[in-house]
Amino acid sequence: MSQSPGRPPAWSYWVALPSFVLVWAVVAWALNSPLLPTPLNVLDTLMQESASGELWHHLGATLGRVVVAFILAMLLGTAIGVVMGRSRTTNALFDPMLVLLLNLPALVTIILMYVWFGLVEVAAVMAVVINKVPNVAVTVREGARSLDYRLEEMATVYDFTRWQRFREVWVPQLFPYLMAATRGGLALIWKIVLVVELLGRSSGVGFQLHMAFQVFDVAAILAYSLAFIAVVQLIELAILQPLERRSSRWRQPEAAHA
Repeated sequence: MSQSPGRPPAWSYWVALPSFVLVWAVVAWALNSPLLPTPLNVLDTLMQESASGELWHHLGATLGRVVVAFILAMLLGTAIGVVMGRSRTTNALFDPMLVLLLNLPALVTIILMYVWFGLVEVAAVMAVVINKVPNVAVTVREGARSLDYRLEEMATVYDFTRWQRFREVWVPQLFPYLMAATRGGLALIWKIVLVVELLGRSSGVGFQLHMAFQVFDVAAILAYSLAFIAVVQLIELAILQPLERRSSRWRQPEAAHA
């Protein structure tokens, strides 16, 4: 099987990760400080949190917020991007607002949502969605602008319904752009959700990191961080990479006929 260009070989992970853990263990042993626990200390904390159920409770809370915010952001961002990409008037009207939202710091949005709506779940999710929608809209807008007019004409000739036109003509062409928005979006949403939880929620990985910080429990900080990273990587390997390969298969026939 050929290696994807730009992607490191699989064996590199089996070398880099053990090497990192080894260096970490040596440095932690040499310093002998609670500020840098050994990998075994972190693993022990991770096992304790897992056995008590706390780890799964807080990971589940974070994952739930990520899923809800991601779905809402993708739906709204895709709709806005398609409309802006297909209508010059709409694009001219809303592009300045899009630029403003793209440059608005996530922390400002989070604070405003909590001030306006209180420390409630809706405010937390809204803060994440508002930060993500502009990125999705910009990416999908470029895809909507590049839709093949010849396929549009074919759909008109064959009298496609709006649903058929969307499913058979638009979705295959927009899929690579949707995948780009998905991958970039999840990377952004994970980070924003942690800040949202740290500032105003009583559950989630961000909340646990905040509690561990209060007592300088570095082992707990690293344990929850590693568990969080493991979940992100699992989603990357099990969902995003297969979808990306499917996107590449769709683009190959398109490039062959170009």
